[in-house]
Order: sequence, then structure tokens, then C-alpha cells
Amino acid sequence: MSREFSVVIEKDSEGYYVASVPALPGCHTQARSLDELMERVREAVELCLEVRDDDAEAMDFVGVQRITIAA
Repeated sequence: MSREFSVVIEKDSEGYYVASVPALPGCHTQARSLDELMERVREAVELCLEVRDDDAEAMDFVGVQRITIAA
């Protein structure tokens, strides 16, 4: 059975890509390239599902909104 997860990808100040999976709190990884990141995030999701006994909340991706906060 295949499952689909939304992945949020950001780039940190050191140039690493950082991925997190909103449906699996604590499921995240990082890599230097997007290709490597996608391999790693698949592994991270598989491990998270294994630990959680395949109990991930189903969520539909809506989008990303950027806000500005005055510092």
C-alpha cells in the first residue's frame, strides 16, 4: 500500500536543505542537495511510520503562507 505525505522544504543559512513532514511531528532531515534530501526524507518517513506503528494522521496540503513580524 502506498501513502502520500506533504513535505515542507526550507534552506538554512549554511546552505543545507531541511525537510519536515507535518503529518509526522518530529520527522525531519537535512541534506546538501535536493536529490539527497528526497532520499533521506523517504527513509525518515519510513522510520517514523515504523516507530509509530503506521499511525499517521491524514492531512490534505493546503499551502504555505509567509508572514512578516516586526523585530
